[in-house]
Amino acid sequence: MNSTGIVGFGAYVPPYRIKTEEIARVWGEEPQRIVKGLGVQEKSVPGLDEDAASLAVEAARNALSVARLDGSRVQAVYVGSESHPYAVKPTATMVAEAIGATPEVMAADLEFACKAGTAGLQIGMGLVASNMAEYVLAIGSDTSQGRPGDALEYTAAAGAAAFLVGRQKEQIVAKLEQTCSFTTDTPDFWRRQHAEFPSHGGRFTGEPAYFRHVMGATQALFEKTGMKASDFDYFVFHQPNGKFPLEAAKKMEIDVEKVKPGLLTPIIGNTYSAASPLGLCAVLDIAKPGQNICLTSFGSGAGSDAFWLQTTDLLPKARVRATHNLAWYVGRKQYLDYAMYAKYRRKLKSL
Repeated sequence: MNSTGIVGFGAYVPPYRIKTEEIARVWGEEPQRIVKGLGVQEKSVPGLDEDAASLAVEAARNALSVARLDGSRVQAVYVGSESHPYAVKPTATMVAEAIGATPEVMAADLEFACKAGTAGLQIGMGLVASNMAEYVLAIGSDTSQGRPGDALEYTAAAGAAAFLVGRQKEQIVAKLEQTCSFTTDTPDFWRRQHAEFPSHGGRFTGEPAYFRHVMGATQALFEKTGMKASDFDYFVFHQPNGKFPLEAAKKMEIDVEKVKPGLLTPIIGNTYSAASPLGLCAVLDIAKPGQNICLTSFGSGAGSDAFWLQTTDLLPKARVRATHNLAWYVGRKQYLDYAMYAKYRRKLKSL
């Protein structure tokens, strides 16, 4: 798989935030107990004029800037999300049009809960490696939902991450060395058609869902590549909260310090399809050439995709070409109280 790699990457996180303590205050919960239990201090909130499509466009434009690539050269666009703005009308076509792709572009929307973004990355690897496309844009973007007062409301956030996959050696900033998946039918989380908010089977969330799949996919990657935990410099796991990724690392005897650089959920919440991709962006923003990264996503329902990436000498010069990097988006903040948050998330259905 070393003929393919990431040639550009970009992120986007809305500026609006709400503190976990503010949500707990409204619903009569003990704020510190909630913060400690989830390991999440605050989360991002999409603006009134933002959706998964607009977030994806911003991330895609940053990825194109890093790659110094015109959108007309992108031959395929895949957008993974569980909050596509339309039930019937693709997000990918809007993104393709916005970046200036030609009408000959391949485009499709993907869904697999929180791993839809990494599913697009796998598709991109296959298309590029088989010479069916020179450049593929894979995006994870979500404005995730949480029922008022439900546990999900404390973490459900908004963000997007985009990756351009290509095969030109003189452009690759991180080689995609290998990938594998681990998938079962595990009913831990779902949202039926016409339902406004998702539901979750709480007792399935941890061991049979998240940990089994994240650890299963990561272990499968170790076996497939002959690598071991000590061979990797960074681990990026899906992050539904601030605790699960660290706990998974401990279970696998991985140094948690290798996980923390890509752990964003404590400060921006769970961005669903963008969660592990944004974690990868955070790592690519600081990684040195020749370092190994393990990325493992998780999507409820359930499945995980694991990747081995190795950074190249081109990374340091390429990443500064982004119009704005992830740290810039994370650092700009405008806090909302619960009333404004309810307005921004359109939780008052009579409006």
